[in-house]
Amino acid sequence: MTATVLPRRSIVRARWLIPTAGTALDGGWLRLVDGTVVEIGRGPAPRSATDLGDAVVIPGLVNAHTHLEFSALERPLAGDGGLPGWIARLVALRRVAADDPLAREQAIRAGLAESLAAGVTALGEIATAPHSGPDSELPAGASSALPPAAPRMRVYRELLGLGPAALPRARAILAAEKPHRDPRWLPGISPHAPYSVAGPLAHHLLARARRLRLPVATHLAESADEARLIASGDGPFRALLDGLGAWPVPAPDLLPAAEWLTLLARAPRGLVIHATFLAEAGPDALDRLARHRDRLAVAICPRTARLLSGRLPPLARLGATGVRIALGTDGRGSAPDLDPRGECRALVDAGLASPAEALAMATHHAAWGLGMERSSGRLAIGHPADLAVIATGPTGDPHAALLDTSARVVATVIGGRIAHGTLAD
Repeated sequence: MTATVLPRRSIVRARWLIPTAGTALDGGWLRLVDGTVVEIGRGPAPRSATDLGDAVVIPGLVNAHTHLEFSALERPLAGDGGLPGWIARLVALRRVAADDPLAREQAIRAGLAESLAAGVTALGEIATAPHSGPDSELPAGASSALPPAAPRMRVYRELLGLGPAALPRARAILAAEKPHRDPRWLPGISPHAPYSVAGPLAHHLLARARRLRLPVATHLAESADEARLIASGDGPFRALLDGLGAWPVPAPDLLPAAEWLTLLARAPRGLVIHATFLAEAGPDALDRLARHRDRLAVAICPRTARLLSGRLPPLARLGATGVRIALGTDGRGSAPDLDPRGECRALVDAGLASPAEALAMATHHAAWGLGMERSSGRLAIGHPADLAVIATGPTGDPHAALLDTSARVVATVIGGRIAHGTLAD
């Protein structure tokens, strides 16, 4: 993947410009200088403008939650047995892949390329092992997982453990990792989930995130079996953990969803991932989400929720808390692709959101949830020129046209660089 730099001073015009979801400019145009938006106009554009014709220009899509390491999968893993059954299949897959670090690097690169082709300019990645960056030493034959043309990334380092060795192991892992120098590569921490992170480790990781001013992300309330494990220590999750040799003696201190929300709110920004069963996690859970909406966002992955639980997230109840709701694709382990527009369609087709509302979840809400709102999620004067150009044909409703399956991304621009496709008259 290579990046073509736009001329230092550029103007692009299209049939529709959507600088922020919900606002559509008929015949809108952007003036860019050194990769930054300096003017937004409507109507006749200067003669030097590149006219993109019957296309819609939107802020680059932001994928709030994904697992790029599974990007080589041709189809999602089976959802039989719900989340515990799916995790068992995932662990088996990871154990095979552990012997081939080059394959993991190639999968990550494939995921980045697919993301760019989908119009994604920023994403939140869960990393179960250190990602390679431009400065990293890689296996023979491998190249950096972050090529010159790649989305901006918030990389949450995932940590988990239930036994007494979990805390010292996490300390050692974090101490050994070196920060990346690339400014597109932003760090974060991900305590995996309530069923895989014991209380002492959770408190340590959140204290570290607060001290270092790092955003955090945790899978929370993604299965009804999660609450059962926390309440009684049994059920399908207990069987799974016993089978993996991960359930310690004595039993671990597991934290309920409401307590996790309070912990996550101690970080400068916290992302609650999935939340499919948060409304059933106790009366205090939604209240705490509302109380901390200034720091917390919820990232939902509708197609994954439908695969693993047979239902979509409780969008109305989550939205009633006032929290920002973002969209993620999870990853090819549970979704057919890495296109956030597919998640938008799932909500719109189910009557849970309008096209404009869904686009907001896949742009500025997602950027805010990742702590990347200054660089991503909207087209505004003084902000980087991160945008996607989508060919829709003639349309009077650009928000709906974006989600039509025939609409295609013809260009993805990040900071004034064409990372995918082309801009042509």
